[in-house]
Amino acid sequence: MSFQNQLPRPAQTHSFMAGYLDALALVERLHRLLLDVIKDEFERVGVLDINAVQALLLFNVGDNEVTAGELKTRGYYQGSNVSYNLKKLVDMGYMHHQRCEIDRRSVRVRLTEKGRGIRDIVAQLFERHADGLESRGVLGAEGIDQITASLRRVERYWADQIRYIY
Repeated sequence: MSFQNQLPRPAQTHSFMAGYLDALALVERLHRLLLDVIKDEFERVGVLDINAVQALLLFNVGDNEVTAGELKTRGYYQGSNVSYNLKKLVDMGYMHHQRCEIDRRSVRVRLTEKGRGIRDIVAQLFERHADGLESRGVLGAEGIDQITASLRRVERYWADQIRYIY
């Protein structure tokens, strides 16, 4: 997907539009780059049976017991994507699954010991990244707070567009 194709805009909004499209493209590239960084880390440590999306899913589940629907509503994954990956992770022994006592259609999942090992690898990778960003002066606490606050405002705006416009 390219965010560079744009309709003509009035001069006063053109520069904002260009900045917005640059930001969208950057978010997209950063997500792909994050997956590549995780993939490279797993290749480095010799974990080859799991992909980066699955590793992030394990990281995000953490110590919780959740349903696929909960992961989707938290905004981590698309519906079919999460269902497919949860099934694969259960089959590979990274997650336990159990039918919910109350709603037998719902399946709750949690990490196995093997899954917690993957979660720990990702957590250590992110910890090294955080330390490196700060120690090299790439980004400090104030900068990360500003980025996070700005992205949360965009997230709220987009969520409102879905809820109230359509």
